[in-house]
Amino acid sequence: MSAPFLELEPPARIFAIGDIHGCPEELHILLEHLRSDRGLGTQDLLVFIGDYIDRGFESRAVVELAIALKQEFPATVFLRGNHESMMLQFLGMDTGADYSWLQNGGTTTLKSYGVASNAAPEEIIAALPPAHINFLLGLERYLLVSDLAFVHAGFDPLRDVRTQLDQDIYWIRDPFINNIHRFERTVVFGHTPFKQVMFNLPYKIGIDTGLVYGNRLSCIEFPAREVLQVQRKKFKVESYKFPKS
Repeated sequence: MSAPFLELEPPARIFAIGDIHGCPEELHILLEHLRSDRGLGTQDLLVFIGDYIDRGFESRAVVELAIALKQEFPATVFLRGNHESMMLQFLGMDTGADYSWLQNGGTTTLKSYGVASNAAPEEIIAALPPAHINFLLGLERYLLVSDLAFVHAGFDPLRDVRTQLDQDIYWIRDPFINNIHRFERTVVFGHTPFKQVMFNLPYKIGIDTGLVYGNRLSCIEFPAREVLQVQRKKFKVESYKFPKS
């Protein structure tokens, strides 16, 4: 079971990457750009905002890419999204019971592993590589770094940032997005897709830009305050700066 949250000292740079949903090609293009054009190194921190699986057709390939990336850059932080939470609950590997996973994109994940959609949980577990199970079980709840917070869906604005509930960090939408919080941190989040990166500074930045729906994969670089994006099936990185407020 993950710790309540992870808190780290500020690294040289942070690259926060939005929802992937079974689309590895665009992630591969982005990572190659970070290595070759941005000089990505072990002094930097990669943060993934969750939802690696479901809906897209190559969830297994995304997880394999994530595992390899963790070996290359051990400090990389992978946060849990609501889709990983649903999968783990469906498989009986987390508290609670969620039987809606298959109706929320889980069947495409099973197909990527060569598993029938009507397979029993124990059959699914047997078909998953142990490294993939360990990856899913090791996902962090959320991350605090200096004046930034990284979380999949958002925070309950009425609770302290250090006492957030799973239901909110994986699922919240309007109460977080449409209200000003008092956390004294800019919250970087995914889960709710926007056509472009959503800025409500200094309060929040939404980086799920609907890759799996044909839009784009987004990455935010700090402290450079730059957006890096790969349009679905375009395979090139575009970038622009964003203001402090």
